[in-house]
Amino acid sequence: MPETTSVRDLEGFWAVIPAGGAGTRLWPLSRASSPKFLHDLTGTGRSLLQDTCDRLAPLVGGNLFVVTGARHADAVRSQLPGLAPEDLVAEPSPRDSMPAIGLAAALLERRDPEAVIGSFAADHVIGEPEAFRGCVREAVAVARTGYLVTIGIEPAYPATGFGYIHVGDGLTVRGAPHARQVSSFVEKPDAETAREYLETGEYRWNAGMFVVKASVLLELLARYQPDLAQGLRDIASDPARLDELWPSLTKIAIDHAVAEPAAAQGRVAVVPGTFSWDDVGDFASLAALLADTDDVPGLKVLGDRDLVIAQDSTGVVAPRSGRTVVTLGLDDVVVVDTPDALLVTTRERAQDVKSVVDILHRSGRTDLT
Repeated sequence: MPETTSVRDLEGFWAVIPAGGAGTRLWPLSRASSPKFLHDLTGTGRSLLQDTCDRLAPLVGGNLFVVTGARHADAVRSQLPGLAPEDLVAEPSPRDSMPAIGLAAALLERRDPEAVIGSFAADHVIGEPEAFRGCVREAVAVARTGYLVTIGIEPAYPATGFGYIHVGDGLTVRGAPHARQVSSFVEKPDAETAREYLETGEYRWNAGMFVVKASVLLELLARYQPDLAQGLRDIASDPARLDELWPSLTKIAIDHAVAEPAAAQGRVAVVPGTFSWDDVGDFASLAALLADTDDVPGLKVLGDRDLVIAQDSTGVVAPRSGRTVVTLGLDDVVVVDTPDALLVTTRERAQDVKSVVDILHRSGRTDLT
């Protein structure tokens, strides 16, 4: 899809970036105090948050709005020095994606009743940025007609770790030739069901990207979660009440709060994504994103290559403590060395790293999490 987007074309469009979550499957690199979106995990020299903003800037110019946790606000400001103070909201505690995105919508609607917002996670890796921006441009065109729009990712394999979008009939919207109706959202399937989804060609991965008029999102939320909608409007009308009202808000994801019921009523559209996408969910997916070292095929190093000595070994090594890491005769190993914790596992067990964090919490070792 050619790059035809300009900021002028998308006047009134705001990129909302929910920057939350601890990324526990990437422990000990990612922790509650320093989550994965603050880290350079791809070797570009830019954090995932900075990459996200760089990718969106050609679409929105300075219209970036970030919602993050209070403990991460200073780090976000440091990484995004050009972000206006009023365009950063620090939520007092995690309440899932709907309160974060909904508060951004309520605040932006007060600035511009016709504002269109696009919610894009701070910790995803997206290739082919021009194709991505072309899809967003189509999504904005559809959103202006009153739809809640998502961008669906072409499944690369029968994943069981993602929700899926069941794609319906085509829509006729000027400027959005690829837009389709959403028949339904479906939860994470088992392996057999995922294979069946791919065989039909009617399903896309749900990457959690939503584009919608701020007023439409709040109208839908008022229909399905009226107390939450009212609470967000109350905060937007008097931001000084954020700390007072935030704990009473319903903790719920945007998918469950709005997208799923709205799809059942024909209010949701999808633009098929034509770009590569990864949520960097664990060290196995991270390893797939990194290039092999020049001298050892199959070995990925995240950090200083001079600190890694590898012989007859493959996998991913992150030397972050300043010590030299040596691997000998190990296949698909994962070694993450930090000043206060060392993780040694395999790519096959990468999904299980979260259980280690759970153990640390139960044992009172929250200093490590």
